[in-house]
Amino acid sequence: MEHRTYQDNGVESWTEVNLTYTAALKQVQTKMEILNDEFQHVHRYNPIEHIKARIKTPESIVKKLRRHGYESTIENMIQHVNDIAGIRVICSFTSDIYRIADMVREQKDLKILSVKDYITYPKASGYKSYHMLVSVPVYLSDRIVDTKVEIQIRTVAMDFWASLEHKMHYKFEGAAPEHIKDELIACAKLVADLDARMLSLNEEILGMSDTEAAEI
Repeated sequence: MEHRTYQDNGVESWTEVNLTYTAALKQVQTKMEILNDEFQHVHRYNPIEHIKARIKTPESIVKKLRRHGYESTIENMIQHVNDIAGIRVICSFTSDIYRIADMVREQKDLKILSVKDYITYPKASGYKSYHMLVSVPVYLSDRIVDTKVEIQIRTVAMDFWASLEHKMHYKFEGAAPEHIKDELIACAKLVADLDARMLSLNEEILGMSDTEAAEI
């Protein structure tokens, strides 16, 4: 089979592109579920709480292209929009984030295109998450299409915070009142403190023997 690129011929081309992104999303989601099942089998522990998968809407794609000064073409969409297919992996503890990222890196059929560690280096808004842009080969009947999927890994608390920030961004179109932005930054610090304390507590619990736990 051969690798091909898309010709920008409108609706038919978009339908075909959407097909490959949907297929890539299914592959990565299934892969994450299998890794979680294997981790449970080997370590008796699930690092992944749940997984969310979505394909970006055409409206959102066009808006993003215009925001960055690109024409709304299929070629520009494929080249410049990296989060058309997105997987969000939600875990309990910050230590799970890097454990899951390492598991993704070990997958030989995934090519890591870029990594953005917003856990170690949060955004000014307080946003925290670990982003991996990967390329997965989608095997169609007559060709192979390397397709990008963005994987976001974060804790439950980080996801709760990010959901509110997302609502704020679209409500005010990036021009939220200062007191709301300040409050959100303050909440981000509370989330970081909560994640750290929960991780410490979990490690203490795991470090106790069954006898010690029973005596308490």
